[in-house]
Amino acid sequence: MTFETRITRSPRPYEPERATEARAALPDLPGATAEVIAGAAGSAPYLHGLLLKEAAWLPEALDDPESALAAGISRIEALPFDQIDTGLRQAKRRVALLAGLCDLGGVWTLSEVTGALSLLADRATHVALRAHVAREIRKGKIPGQTEDDIEACGGMFALAMGKHGAGELNYSSDIDLICLFDEERFEGIDRMEARAGFIRATRRAMAALSDLTAEGYVFRTDLRLRPDPSVTPVCFAMEAAERYYESVGRTWERAAYIKARACAGDLDAGGRFLKGMMPFVWRKHLDFNAIRETHDMRLKIRAHKGLGGALKLEGHNMKLGFGGIREIEFFAQTRQLIAGGRDPDLRLRGTVPALAMLAQKGWVEADVADQLSRDYEAHREVEHRLQMLRDQQTHSLPTAPEEFDRLAALMGTTVAAMRAEIAERCERVNALTEDFFAPGEAAPTPELSPEQAEVTARWSTYPCLRTARAQEIFERLKPELLTRIQRLDKPEEALSHLDGFLRGLPAGVQLFALFEANPQLIDLILDIVSTAPHLARYLSRNAQVLDAVIGGRFFASWPGREGLIALLDTHLEEAGDYERQLDACRRWAKEWHFRVGVHQLRDLITADEAGAQYCDIAAACVAALYPQVVAEFARKHGPPPGRGAMVLGMGSLGAGRLTAASDLDMIVIYDAAGVDMSEGRKPLQSRSYYARLTQALITAMTTQTAEGRLYEVDMRLRPSGKQGPVATSLESFMSYQREEAWVWEHLALTRGRALAGDPELMRAVEDFRADLIAGPRDEARIRQETTEMRARLAEAKPGSDWDPKNGPGRMMDIELLAETAALLAGSAEQDIYAQLGAGRAAQWLTGDEYALLVETYRLMWRLQSAARLLTGEALDPEAVGAGGRAFLMRSNGAVSMAALSEELKLRAAASAMAITAVLARPLPGA
Repeated sequence: MTFETRITRSPRPYEPERATEARAALPDLPGATAEVIAGAAGSAPYLHGLLLKEAAWLPEALDDPESALAAGISRIEALPFDQIDTGLRQAKRRVALLAGLCDLGGVWTLSEVTGALSLLADRATHVALRAHVAREIRKGKIPGQTEDDIEACGGMFALAMGKHGAGELNYSSDIDLICLFDEERFEGIDRMEARAGFIRATRRAMAALSDLTAEGYVFRTDLRLRPDPSVTPVCFAMEAAERYYESVGRTWERAAYIKARACAGDLDAGGRFLKGMMPFVWRKHLDFNAIRETHDMRLKIRAHKGLGGALKLEGHNMKLGFGGIREIEFFAQTRQLIAGGRDPDLRLRGTVPALAMLAQKGWVEADVADQLSRDYEAHREVEHRLQMLRDQQTHSLPTAPEEFDRLAALMGTTVAAMRAEIAERCERVNALTEDFFAPGEAAPTPELSPEQAEVTARWSTYPCLRTARAQEIFERLKPELLTRIQRLDKPEEALSHLDGFLRGLPAGVQLFALFEANPQLIDLILDIVSTAPHLARYLSRNAQVLDAVIGGRFFASWPGREGLIALLDTHLEEAGDYERQLDACRRWAKEWHFRVGVHQLRDLITADEAGAQYCDIAAACVAALYPQVVAEFARKHGPPPGRGAMVLGMGSLGAGRLTAASDLDMIVIYDAAGVDMSEGRKPLQSRSYYARLTQALITAMTTQTAEGRLYEVDMRLRPSGKQGPVATSLESFMSYQREEAWVWEHLALTRGRALAGDPELMRAVEDFRADLIAGPRDEARIRQETTEMRARLAEAKPGSDWDPKNGPGRMMDIELLAETAALLAGSAEQDIYAQLGAGRAAQWLTGDEYALLVETYRLMWRLQSAARLLTGEALDPEAVGAGGRAFLMRSNGAVSMAALSEELKLRAAASAMAITAVLARPLPGA
């Protein structure tokens, strides 16, 4: 489509004589096009000059602006060395003129205008760098590089930063570049010689772009965004840059790299560098401290530029001033820095796309994102018009009335309307962004008792408050914390628990910044510390799990085991190498563990649901980690020989219920299928291979990394217990279970569940387990040995009044009977309630006995699950405090702790009597 058919608006001429001159230079243009050109020439002296200089080229370009742009870019790609300076300048004039007219006429959107200017900057930078690097290569100044390396600039590249990187280049922008080279192409003294050659090429290329000649200039270039620009050369090694950012990189540099992209030279090397920069830019935890650091930077910019005070349109800086462009960019970038480490979808360079994605992800309200996007584009249009006037990199509105009139004419409006719109937008942008960076003053600190004051006085000595930044944030936060504590039923006890939490917190800046930005978390933390000391201690060591509350679907429906496995698979794939995968798995599991604990604490799920969810998390970790362990092990020793191996969950893991502090019982079974050795760099005999693979899996689960330990693992339920091999062959496993296993081992196998490994082998083991349980059995012997086992357990672990696990009629006693019921009934069910149901279906348990045992177990499990959540240890009502006792009564529907204790004793006694009666009773028809 032609320019003429797409025009939607037109500027008015401020100087009619210049408009007349432009019409005379271009007499044959259609009416609407002529009006746009007359308005441009009659208001903007710079555009007037471009129109006269490019009058012969312009009509053809306006027939198809997009094709004219593409042809201009292609033309500069083919420029010979001696024509680069003039050819690039001609291209700049033409693209600037075309973009200006398309902008003023509404033919191109803002993103198309800035995209055209950014595309020219990309290709011009590449052409200039390529030419001057080629010169160095041909002179032999870049060792080892030949004609074949010229297109990739011998391993050198330029990163486009700021608006250039985002494809949002201003009409008269500088281009911010960082020039680096891939030092791995060179060794020893060659690296230093190459560095010198690249420095010379960079300086000459920048001059080719920015020197003002009779033909003008291409782009003013700025290389000061490179690391430590006062002492570093204009081009240096990737590795040196990476060291700088790892050691002293600052928040503003992280924000700058949001928009960074390789725009010229060796784009592959540039891409590798930016990939290596991702951990620096995108932190693995939510980074709310970025809000404060960005706010400090805003204040420094305002102070340095003298931009404080009330809005005054004369001389107002549309970029850095009150309610300006930079406020919207900071608003989006800071949220990207906060959450982009966890959500790659937020890693967008453009401001408007970033706002849209932040709204989609729930980080910004949709109407706020829409309004800021519209205001951003309107601000940018004013900025473009200011720069079109005289090709100046200015962001400030005029100070003289006649210049306001000139600007309004170029915008196609009146001065009064323009001033009103700009003022309204600036006020609105400030209102929408200022509270995010600088929330209101904190409330006054409430009056404390002498005992409370004594507690708070020692907080300044804790590790979490050792830095000035942590103290600064906490001082703003403390009044709100103490005010909310004073509203609780037992403020002294809550303050004591909070004191314990703060004492165990190794660092505070990020967590305190998280609370300051999300005050709703304060109630959650007080709920946790006053109710569940164990969960609070866990939280103090793993405060990053709070990220999930803010950045994830913390209160969404439970995804189920398969859903969790899929989520963790994706997480591990993104993590990269094996060590990072182990850390990523630990972080992931902590967040989901924390979610289950909070949901249970707030009565969003029952203890039974919590047990199943903890089990789903553990099973997902085993299922997702196992293939990674196999792949890592196979790199050295080759793929698993034969059919491979599988992991069989036992005990509570197999039964589908764990607590917040459970170990994992597992067995590894393999089938070498007659293959004696693995095939790899260091082959192993099959038996040794699977034994060492199992040890690698145990290490992956249990080793203490920077992110802590995943789980403790218990392998004692394997055949022959601690004396047997850690991995068991399928043949040995089946033979042992058929011919040698004790009754208690068959009882344990009733809870076995396949978790990970070769699918065919998993099915084979499960089929064998089901067939074994369903096969012939000596019922009298099973009942007799179960009775004897029960007596030994009662003697070894008699339990206590508040112990829901050990003792007659309590959890272990009921679990033992449930396993026996499953074995006698030939049922492959693993769940405790389903096993008791199998006993009832076989008419070994009466309906009343089944109901009694199920309800008793449910009560015991609620108490056991709560004990592990609240204290991590055996249940002690005094140790859990008032909040913990309230949770125990609430979750059990008890009116008092005394009533709950009495119910526990009565149910345990009744359950013990029922179990004794059932074990003495033969199966019907036996």
